[in-house]
Amino acid sequence: MAEPIAFPSTTANFSLPLLFAGQAQKEFVLNHSLQAIDALLQNSVGDSISSPPATVENGATYRVAENASGSWAGHDGDIAMAIGGAWVFVSPLDGMMIYDRAARRHLLYDGGWKSATAPAAPIGGAVIDIEARAMLSALIEALRGIGIIA
Repeated sequence: MAEPIAFPSTTANFSLPLLFAGQAQKEFVLNHSLQAIDALLQNSVGDSISSPPATVENGATYRVAENASGSWAGHDGDIAMAIGGAWVFVSPLDGMMIYDRAARRHLLYDGGWKSATAPAAPIGGAVIDIEARAMLSALIEALRGIGIIA
């Protein structure tokens, strides 16, 4: 006789809850998953902060900054989503990109959140070609640093 198939209770990547046969009150699990998908699908967060805001709307998302406190303690680097009056946390995966609307910058997760920093503009000098090459090299390295170029 074949072994029965065992299905997991959550999705592989973001641990969204899955329905199972005979489950009571399926609408709670389904609604929770849809709310989380809705929050993650936009690929942006309102801000990167270390403690929960005093007031928040359902569906709001934040990147939990270092040294998180309060109900966010222990969730440094996670994405915090306000769902049904509670905070739900999603751990980022390598390659995940988000846009921080408050900082107006893109962030890439690769073992930690990274963002490109603008290279210093060349100033002065007698040989412009050398400065231009150095500037281009710095720009290329900054783009590599956030995974825009390989």
